[in-house]
Amino acid sequence: MSEEQISEIVNHEVALEDSHPRLEKPKYFGEIIEQDGSIHLWFGENKSCLHLAIDKATSTIVGAWFDYQETLNGYYHVLYQILTNYGIPYKFFTDNRTVFNYMSLNPDKRTSEKDVLTQYGYACKQLGIALETSSVSQAKGLIERTNGTFQGRLIQELRLNNITTIDEANKYLTEIFIPNFNKKFALDYQKFPSVFEESPSEDVINYTLAVLATRKIDNGNAIKFNKEYYQPYLDNELKCFMPKTECLVIKAFNGDLLVTIDEKVYELRKLQRNMSISKEFDEAIQVKVNKKYIPPMTHSWKLASFKKQMKRAHTNHVYA
Repeated sequence: MSEEQISEIVNHEVALEDSHPRLEKPKYFGEIIEQDGSIHLWFGENKSCLHLAIDKATSTIVGAWFDYQETLNGYYHVLYQILTNYGIPYKFFTDNRTVFNYMSLNPDKRTSEKDVLTQYGYACKQLGIALETSSVSQAKGLIERTNGTFQGRLIQELRLNNITTIDEANKYLTEIFIPNFNKKFALDYQKFPSVFEESPSEDVINYTLAVLATRKIDNGNAIKFNKEYYQPYLDNELKCFMPKTECLVIKAFNGDLLVTIDEKVYELRKLQRNMSISKEFDEAIQVKVNKKYIPPMTHSWKLASFKKQMKRAHTNHVYA
């Protein structure tokens, strides 16, 4: 074989590697939602990350949220917008990033929320949303182009409106910029057949978009979470467990903290280590505490089930 023939073969193989065939446009609204995080100097003096989601069939922005970095919290806010405004989509198509498929090699050694970013894939599985990731940016051309458009338009609008804080930016983004952007650039999604399923209830959304983390009861009947200590309660009564009892801490989307222990759900209350205690008088003038709603035990909150699903997430990049 001559050098020219070898060169032609090599060039052909390189071209195949670099080519990304154009995919057919989806027919249904909610069939494929592309997502991405764009870190940029959007406002103020520090960079932040715009978490963005766009429907591929209609080019409708279905969710957007600023956070200081690309985080689970940012994508949870986007998903919350989608679930409340449109319903449950069929599939997400995203970057192959840690927030979607990373997990610590040893789940028992998680010490903070940074180690539970695979919660997004776990939440999608509970809702029945397929989650597909790709490391090829060209495969998500729509969201990439939209990020570029936002950088050209949104930055200027934020600057003209003297917006310098993340709270102001999110308010302007969700209430003004996105509705105007969709009116100008998106197709009318109401004219498309939809595969969105009915929106879950607020309680279901709140406890599905949760951060789950395995913990163990310590010798003081407390659980350490986010540098604070908490104790389990049920019906305003402290519940005690053996030291080293395994449990699953649930931080709901609204910030409420629960824990599952031995297939039961308990409320978590912060341990006031410096509080003065006088039992004789405390019982006589006991302050009534409002009873908190505790949702029923679900399959997704069982510790064994959680560990099993997270191990699967470590080896698979597609959630069905």
